[in-house]
Amino acid sequence: MPIVAQSTETADWVSRFADDVIEESERRAPGKPVVVASGLSPSGPIHLGNLREVMTPHLVADEIRRRGYEVRHLISWDDYDRYRKVPAGIEGVDESWAQHIGKPLTSVPAPQGSSYPNWAEHFKAAMIASLAELGVEFDGISQTAQYTSGVYREQILHAMKHRGDIDAVLAQYRTKKAPKKPQQKAVDEAELEAEEGSGAASEDDGSSGSAGYFPYKPYCGTCEKDLTTVTSYDDDSTELAYVCNDCGHAETVRLSEFNRGKLVWKVDWPMRWAYEGVIFEPSGVDHSSPGSSFQVGGQIVGIFGGKQPIGPMYAFVGISGMAKMSSSRGGVPTPADALKIMEPQILRWLYARRRPNQSFKIAFDQEIQRLYDEWDKLAAKVADGSALPADIAAYTRAVGTAAGELPKTSRALPYRTLASVADITAGHEDQALRILSELDPDQPLASLDEARPRYDKAEAWINTHVPADQRTIVRDEPDAELLKSLDEASQQSVRLLLDGLAEHWSLDGLTHLVYGVPKVQAGFSADATPKELPPEIKTAQRTFFALLYHLLVGRDTGPRLPTLLLAVGQERVRRLLGE
Repeated sequence: MPIVAQSTETADWVSRFADDVIEESERRAPGKPVVVASGLSPSGPIHLGNLREVMTPHLVADEIRRRGYEVRHLISWDDYDRYRKVPAGIEGVDESWAQHIGKPLTSVPAPQGSSYPNWAEHFKAAMIASLAELGVEFDGISQTAQYTSGVYREQILHAMKHRGDIDAVLAQYRTKKAPKKPQQKAVDEAELEAEEGSGAASEDDGSSGSAGYFPYKPYCGTCEKDLTTVTSYDDDSTELAYVCNDCGHAETVRLSEFNRGKLVWKVDWPMRWAYEGVIFEPSGVDHSSPGSSFQVGGQIVGIFGGKQPIGPMYAFVGISGMAKMSSSRGGVPTPADALKIMEPQILRWLYARRRPNQSFKIAFDQEIQRLYDEWDKLAAKVADGSALPADIAAYTRAVGTAAGELPKTSRALPYRTLASVADITAGHEDQALRILSELDPDQPLASLDEARPRYDKAEAWINTHVPADQRTIVRDEPDAELLKSLDEASQQSVRLLLDGLAEHWSLDGLTHLVYGVPKVQAGFSADATPKELPPEIKTAQRTFFALLYHLLVGRDTGPRLPTLLLAVGQERVRRLLGE
């Protein structure tokens, strides 16, 4: 169903931007498709901070489609950008790749073992696969293809002809002291790396060289690097002379026929706004501070006969649980990393529910269980009609697009339960099915496929993000010494549990049983509510739980006890508890 805002009070941020974009598009380009844009540089793994560059316009474009408009979401692959540095932690890549610094990304070899023809295609492929899983429709534009085929020839010649005007705009900012970035406390390595951005924001604007200002950089005809200086240019003949500062190669070319170079970043971006007719494009903090690319581009775009897009500055996307990730990988997690441990609906929801200027974190640690609990509660509220309008909008945007709903888990069992089962069964699917089928005896799970893909995501999280010392290993034999040392009250609590096992063998039943034992021991009904009980009962429950964990897994804590008991199995539980 379309999501149409009824008023500004109930509209979510996506609806409000959609209103603005539709109005602006009808003013600038009536009758034409609405154009929104993203730009991604495949200079290395494209991380979850970069994903906000795509998800923000995607959500707005999707809302506009739901309203019946034709929309193009462009993703410009900045694969003709220079290779700036050798990223850390990429398998098959060492310092020998430094010899390629300065070349276009499409001229750099792919990491060893890759099936892709070059560096850019290797890193684009992973992002394209993730976007497909997330339901993101887009028109991809390779800037290598655009530049090397001469698509931008007229725009390049126009920029060179008006280089004095462009230089005058840029000169306003060159002598100014760079403003300090807004002070946001970067709480982890992920945010620090995200803050760096692609590097394009600080790229050379073409002002170097004694021959004057030129907004165009040729790639050297010998070494392919952009370490070149334009030494002269003739507007009438379009003859351009350059020298390579790396290998010494020099040549004169006719720019009206030459396709081996590109406009400098601060000119390239506004040129594309004008060429594509972009109405909406967000920008990261590295492009949005005073004097940086987005602001300067807003003045330069007029030289190309266009207008600056509307669009917000988007904030950092942080990561919780980075310390538990392998340090050898380097960098920060990618959308593919997140999609291994969470369903696409959850990842979409994280970007949909927060305004672009609000930072948020993506959980790779225990917080993912709380996140899933929150999601499941929201789903229940949406189903019974008690959710708030903005929450309903974010949920609806998460579960599907204008094209339809995303594939989903048919039996959405609690993520923390699935993680516990995956932890305890260690890859034995028959055991996992046995346990999960006993969660609800009235509606037993017939096949593990009913719990997929959520079960697979939870299993992947357990296997890749839970440290070995936190994994659950059930005892092989009873702890005879501990059993012998139990006082009368502890023995009684264990007996009460064993006596109720058969009757309460389900997730709800065992929950009632384990919480009820300390109540019964204290002389209360097992059904007594917390308001009816003294505070000491909570202490007694914690003590009882710790005893059971020690008897079953040899630790103070572990997975939720009802799930753990089901996982261990009734016969083994009885044996480990000394029966």
